[in-house]
Order: sequence, then structure tokens, then C-alpha cells
Amino acid sequence: MEEQNDEFFETFEVTTDPGQTPLRLDKFLLDKTSKLSRNRIQNIIKAGSATVNGMVVKANHRVKPGQHVKMIIPKFQDPNEGLVAEDIPLDIRYEDEHLLVLHKEPGMVVHPGIGNHSGTLVNALAHYLRLSELPVLPGNDINRVGLVHRIDKDTSGLLVIAKTEFAMSHLAKQFFDHSIERSYVALVWGSPEPADGRIETFIARDPRNRTKYAVPHEDEEEGKWAATNYKTLEDLYYVSLLELRLETGRTHQIRVHMSHRGNPLFNDAKYGGDRIHKGTVYSKYRSFVEKNFALCPRQALHAKSLSFVHPATKEKVTFTSELPEDMAAVAERFRNYLSSRRND
Repeated sequence: MEEQNDEFFETFEVTTDPGQTPLRLDKFLLDKTSKLSRNRIQNIIKAGSATVNGMVVKANHRVKPGQHVKMIIPKFQDPNEGLVAEDIPLDIRYEDEHLLVLHKEPGMVVHPGIGNHSGTLVNALAHYLRLSELPVLPGNDINRVGLVHRIDKDTSGLLVIAKTEFAMSHLAKQFFDHSIERSYVALVWGSPEPADGRIETFIARDPRNRTKYAVPHEDEEEGKWAATNYKTLEDLYYVSLLELRLETGRTHQIRVHMSHRGNPLFNDAKYGGDRIHKGTVYSKYRSFVEKNFALCPRQALHAKSLSFVHPATKEKVTFTSELPEDMAAVAERFRNYLSSRRND
């Protein structure tokens, strides 16, 4: 028996005994995982998140000896364990009975944690959806009611929120399979070489600073594999606008990958983007950059689009959002600065 933990789900795997009596899959999983209700297990199976020998099957499938059974279990939090519902405005871009898609402003923490017990997106969702409408399961140590993914506090952009247990299981499987398509727009220092490319590395916690992540040295066998595809939308010499698409969803993945390549995100203090990486050292240019830092006082990263299969309709849906004002303003200022330098 094996259990694998991740940020928003865990996997349960077991190979049945040689003497296993043929048994319905839902009953078998209920016997093996006492923390889950039968209804919960049936929702997981219905969402295609339980397999037997790699095949998606129905709840009444008979499990037999020597078979490999695997289940993807989304993580939830009991809302009675300290979660406070707060009336905080939400920018909802789409909503139906199964899910909602919202736009998170920079500066909002997604879920409560150490030092952030209130004012988070989850606190706002708890109020908006009145807790009882949210899928919950006790046992997780962080409030992530209805969440299947997140973005950093100072990253803006789109998030999808599940409103039912079935939607939660269905979306969690898509994230687990990396089939959900996500695109980001970032403003980075310099001009990436090549202009379009793919970054593939392992990512692990930085041993010198446990709040950061880093690409381990070649002789270090640790971390999780991560892949990021990028495309240069506009090269402004000093900075560039990039579109980035994730193949994996590691913590700080884009920020780590771009810093590792020598093109940190503009004003990303944690990964070195809050200092000048390209341009002169003269006071006039330094003053210009500092004004841009003030205009965009965060890492210049925006979760622009989300594409996934809708749990109920089974159709692919795509949502996009506009470039936020702070990033757009900085890009325009560099555009004008570059133009003026060329005209000198």
C-alpha cells in the first residue's frame, strides 16, 4: 500500500492480495480508506479518479486478486477548524452550480496560514459560498476549501474553484494529470535566449533559505521535475514580455526558472528581480527603474488564462483575463524609454 502526498491532493495505491474475494470497487476502497465516506468515494470514481490496472472503471467493477488499484483524493479542510467567513469582494468572471472562476488581485493571500489567518481568498469564499455549500473533508492542516490550485500572494490572475465534491474530484484529476492548460504573462529582465524555448529542471527548497526554491546542483538528487514553456511576446531590450505555459505546477516554478536562466521577473524581491539587471548604472536610468518598481510593487506575473474540461458538460472551456494595470503601465514606460533612446 502506498500513499503519495501533494499540495492539493494525495494518491492512494494498493495491490490486492492473492486471496482477494471479488468485491465492488467502492466497497473495496471504503474498507481500505476509513477516512472517506462511500458517497465521497463514489464521487471520486465517477470523476474518473480511481483506476484498476490503469483503467477507469465504474463503482460496481469487481476488484480481483493481484490487481493494482489507485485513487486520487483531493484535500479539503474542515471549516469548523478556525476558518472565519469574511465579507470580502470577489471578482468572479464565471459561475455555475459546479464551479466558479475568479480573478485574484495582487496582494491577496489565497489561503490562511501562519501570519495570514484572515483577509484571504478562502475567507472570502467561505462567506460567499456560505461554507455549507463547499466540499469539505477534515484532516488537512491548511484551509483550502474548494481549491485545486493556487497562485502566489503577489501574482494576479485566474483561479478555478470547485463548488461540489464531484467537481473537486474531476478538477483535481485534471491537475494531477497536468491536462489543465494554464498560461501566464510575465515581465522579465533582459531578453531570453533563445526568444522562445522550454526550461526543464528539478526544483527543490533552497537549502540556504527555506522560504525559497531553487534548481539543485547536478550532483544533488533532490527536488521535483518541472517544465516551463515560454514565448517572447515583446522584446523591449531592458525587459521583455513573455507568455509562459506550465507543464507542471511546482511552487514558484516560473519565478525559479526565469531567475535560473538569468531573466528574473521584474521586481521579484525573493528571486533577485528587484535590482537592475540590464541597462546603465547612471542615476537617470536608476531613477526611471525605481519609479517602475513603485508602479508595480510586486513580481510582474499574471495568470492570464485557464483551459479545462468542465466536470458536468465534459466540454473544454477557456477563460482569459486582461493584463493588469501595473504591469501594462511598466511595459508602456519601457516601450517609450526604448523609443526615446533610439531616437537620440
